[in-house]
Amino acid sequence: MKDGNRERPDRAAHPRAADDRADPATEAFLTHRNLLFTIAYEMLGSAADAEDALQETWLRWAGVDLDGVENQRAYLVQITTRQALTRLRALSRRKESYVGPWLPEPLLTAPDVADDVELAESVSLAMLLVLETLTATERAVFVLREVFDLDYDEIARAVDKSSAAVRQIAHRARGHVAARRPRGGVSPLAARDALGAFRRAADTGDLQPLLDVLAPDVVFLGDGGGIKQAVLSPVVGAGKVARLLTAGLRHLDASSLAPAEVNGYPALIPHVDGDVDTVIALRIDDGLITGFYAVRNPEKLSRLRHETVLRR
Repeated sequence: MKDGNRERPDRAAHPRAADDRADPATEAFLTHRNLLFTIAYEMLGSAADAEDALQETWLRWAGVDLDGVENQRAYLVQITTRQALTRLRALSRRKESYVGPWLPEPLLTAPDVADDVELAESVSLAMLLVLETLTATERAVFVLREVFDLDYDEIARAVDKSSAAVRQIAHRARGHVAARRPRGGVSPLAARDALGAFRRAADTGDLQPLLDVLAPDVVFLGDGGGIKQAVLSPVVGAGKVARLLTAGLRHLDASSLAPAEVNGYPALIPHVDGDVDTVIALRIDDGLITGFYAVRNPEKLSRLRHETVLRR
């Protein structure tokens, strides 16, 4: 079974399914499951791998003597972090042979994710791509500290480092991310306006309002995974991206462009014959579009049939 569509045992994915009279271990896992998934997803950028990490977390958690666990949430976060770290290293090897640019797996998210500004920014495709530039341990430490506000001792236990080492890693990761994160914050309104210009361009053929908001160094990334046609290397520069958009918009029907909340921010989802064909998300810096992210790999589009609950 391919990565984006792997089948999993029902009990591992939804422990209560095997027995409606959930035991204390199951109750604790279900209570924190959305948090654990969010942590794993932010570390991995892949919902499929995050689900696998949760499956392994459940299998290990089910064998724990709860009488010896002082803080169940912290213990579960520790297990999930270690499983995600293991998978992150394996995922890095898979990316080396990936066809074309690798983009995070987009998620259809509920409006309440957008209401939590820090959470929405942390799961945006733009930020997940920034996190891709960190080492595995830096990414784990950054996510646990900056997004979920865990104390250094908790993080140290999760990543098997000393508290002093974790503080140094957190400082280094913060500086690295600060130099690369979207400038001036991510604005849902700006993203919505830019995507509106995209839809109008597809509807009327008037590209100028869209081209007016392209940054000179805008980058277009397309992820087809070798399955769907997509650009095989980044397209950089307003002129080149404008020509790519001009060609692409000729083949788009504006009525097929469904607006949606993806990873906490507005996005467009073109449909073909009623099926999701692509997810189009943007990065915006200082009011200009600096990044187009077009995910076409069908193995990464299965989570767009229903909302994914993300929690801090």
